[in-house]
Amino acid sequence: MNQKAVQPERIKILNDHKAAEGDYVVYWMQASQRTHYNHALLYAIKQANKLKKPLIVYFGLTDKYPNANQRHYFFMLEGLKEIQESLNEINVQLVVLRVVPKIGAVELAQDASLMVADRGYLNNQIKWREYVAENVKCPMIQIESDVIVPVEVTSAKEEYSAATIRKKIKSKIGDFLVPVKHQIPLEGSLDMNFDSISIQDENKVLSKMKIDRSVKEVEYFRGGTSQAFKHLKNFLKNKLDKFADLRNDPTQDYASHMSPYLHFGQISPLYIALMVSSLDSNGKDAYLEELIVRRELSMNFVFYNQFYHDFQGLPDWAKKTLNKHAEDERDYLYSIDELDRAETHDPYWNAAQQEMVHRGKMHGYMRMYWGKKIIEWVSNPKEAYKIAIFLNDKYELDGRDANGYTGVAWCFGKHDRPWKERNIFGTVRYMNASGLRRKFKIDAYVDLVNDYFVS
Repeated sequence: MNQKAVQPERIKILNDHKAAEGDYVVYWMQASQRTHYNHALLYAIKQANKLKKPLIVYFGLTDKYPNANQRHYFFMLEGLKEIQESLNEINVQLVVLRVVPKIGAVELAQDASLMVADRGYLNNQIKWREYVAENVKCPMIQIESDVIVPVEVTSAKEEYSAATIRKKIKSKIGDFLVPVKHQIPLEGSLDMNFDSISIQDENKVLSKMKIDRSVKEVEYFRGGTSQAFKHLKNFLKNKLDKFADLRNDPTQDYASHMSPYLHFGQISPLYIALMVSSLDSNGKDAYLEELIVRRELSMNFVFYNQFYHDFQGLPDWAKKTLNKHAEDERDYLYSIDELDRAETHDPYWNAAQQEMVHRGKMHGYMRMYWGKKIIEWVSNPKEAYKIAIFLNDKYELDGRDANGYTGVAWCFGKHDRPWKERNIFGTVRYMNASGLRRKFKIDAYVDLVNDYFVS
């Protein structure tokens, strides 16, 4: 892709307003929280140059984002500081308003010639953009930059599994797996007082917000594009070659750790894919399968299934078989508080929960085991689903998004097939501790978590 093009498939006009006489172009940056490899920012800069107007970038900082707490806000604010520094280098003002994002967007659009927005896939993100499009007087254009193949280009319906979406993505990916050239010089600059809050001190910002402070920030993962690049560089240099063989082993650290940064839009999946694709590595295909096929399957799920965060959103076969076995006797029953405190009889599950609580991210294979055991230890599958979503959203830096909701749903049968029928699970796939011991030196995982993250 050259400097003159953002693929038309990434562009969606959200209202039918004609060009307005305004003082600036505004890019509402909410999902794609970065300046690097950001199609929406690129498009906004091009339009500002075309109209000979300055550009402002707006971010709405709300106290009430669903299920967000201090851990999530701190990580995000670290990234916003870097965005401000990067925008200053290209003569663009960042306006951060402490307000429900849709309200601030409408306010700023009053004096705008054009509004550009990035794209979100969750219900609340979609409703925000619909509200703004209906309540502004200028044109509003949405640019998709957080998937490689735009979700509606990939498929017009909810896909059954990775197998059904894989061939659709592969048939179109060549048109979208192309570099982005960014930071085009602006025609002008703008320095106006928009009552933007200072974001230079994360703790000071947080002290003024009415948020859940029960979950603190973590040391291992710090927010921002520079931190994402640091983890990516380490992954490409030291882990990718063995990723296919060791990615599922929780006693080994061969994960890319990109998911927290992808969650907040602090790094582009396109950039990651291009970097991985450029290497001659044994792990390349396995990683691209996860980054593109599996991740974009999750986007497909939340976009086409409004019940993505609820038991109701599961496939009919999974709901039927789990409900059929809802009254089955369970050897162990735990309350949500006991699970939250990792007070079960299972040292492997406890370690997984503790890793999530203290590190902010759980090993991917253990997250599958973790979710399966919640089904087994909670009195009915609907309540188990709620608890899994609650805990995942509470502690995971990469929770509260398409991947998080899809990961929980997979534990309950989504994107999977029926297996041999058994107690409690019915025909939903089962996992047990003996399987962990058979595949891995799993006690080493328990020691690792206790030594590095708990003590």
